[in-house]
Amino acid sequence: MPQRRQALTPDALAMMDTIARTGSFAAAARELGKVPSALTYSVRQLEDALDVLLFDRSSRQAQLTEAGRELLEEGRRLLEEMDAVVDRVRRIAGGWESQLAISVDDVLSVPTVFELVEAFCGVCNGSQIVATVGEGGAATRLRIRTDVLAGTWEALVSRQVELAIGVSDQMPNPGGIELRPLGHLGFVFCVAPHHALAEAPGPLSDAELVHHRAVAVADTAQRLAPLTVNLLPGQDVLTVPNTRAKLEALLRGLGCGFLPEPLVRAHLEAGHLVRKSTQRGDYAADLYYAWRAENGPLGIGRGLQWWLQQLESPVTRQALLERHAGRAF
Repeated sequence: MPQRRQALTPDALAMMDTIARTGSFAAAARELGKVPSALTYSVRQLEDALDVLLFDRSSRQAQLTEAGRELLEEGRRLLEEMDAVVDRVRRIAGGWESQLAISVDDVLSVPTVFELVEAFCGVCNGSQIVATVGEGGAATRLRIRTDVLAGTWEALVSRQVELAIGVSDQMPNPGGIELRPLGHLGFVFCVAPHHALAEAPGPLSDAELVHHRAVAVADTAQRLAPLTVNLLPGQDVLTVPNTRAKLEALLRGLGCGFLPEPLVRAHLEAGHLVRKSTQRGDYAADLYYAWRAENGPLGIGRGLQWWLQQLESPVTRQALLERHAGRAF
């Protein structure tokens, strides 16, 4: 096995590619600056080391055998991967992280998040993004995840992500985490027009609300104590995985609950939802973005620096809170 590995050098794989591309040993030898006999000898050495026949000698052309075609295909892939590794190492040496993971709270604008991803990478592929950054080659693999309530903070403090967008400042800080204000997000209580509470006189009391099903989004925290917001003891609850699912449940009249005002604004204006006042009143959340200040021995990487620079913009922060129109997942 070691002898076979030594035979599969980048030069040998490049030689195979050149012969297949030019169609003959003579043409390949001219391109590589070798005499044909030397090229033939190198191919025979490779065949002997692998104990396979790579070229059919019965034809005047350089015809690959099945084994030769497989080696050529895999060899080209290996050469591309080797080039990519070299590019990645060079970019990382220049300060780009090999991977950057970001947690975005579920209440924030999905279109805005993906506009930032497009600006950072130029590649968007569903809910998981693996893309390239930096001049001349790959550097940073970007991973975007969504979390809810305490789950967004937990993802950062447990080192699952390097940046958390949309966290509360009320969570215990273990130290070494920087927070900056993202903005103020208001929530409104609403129901579908055909819901039993739609025609009820307000403000609605807790004694009245407890008899109606609430729709809640599950906190994604696994280790920290999960948070519950505006749920009453004894109230029936429909738990859904994300805020968009909660919106869908409310539109169908499956329950009642609070949603971000910018998310439901168009539905309220169109009459798809009805805003109701409650005795406890509407509520608002002050949201922040956070990162670990001691991010590695060399400090913060250039990828994280780029995201922090974008978040310094008031326009970007407002868009994350306000602009929910556009394509989603």
